[in-house]
Amino acid sequence: MALDRQLEILAVCGVGMGSSLMLKMTAEDALRSLGVDARVENTDLSTARGMSPDVVIGQGMHTGEIADLAPVVITISDFLDKEGLEAQLRERLAEQGWFS
Repeated sequence: MALDRQLEILAVCGVGMGSSLMLKMTAEDALRSLGVDARVENTDLSTARGMSPDVVIGQGMHTGEIADLAPVVITISDFLDKEGLEAQLRERLAEQGWFS
């Protein structure tokens, strides 16, 4: 079941500035490489709790707290590892039927 709309993705960190902005840019690069139409927004943990994204990306210390926020939650350790994030996105989006 492919989505008939743009994916909504949140890059989350504790404060919503530095690391989530780096992660947003890495995610945008990875999604572009995959050819996935998505809007990536960076935000802080508190704001994320009031949102309804399709995908949440963040460090384990944060994603554990919002694991039920989205159908896909991806935990990363390196904010600049585009290839690693691309592989995780490919796998997890395919599981949802959003990527083939």
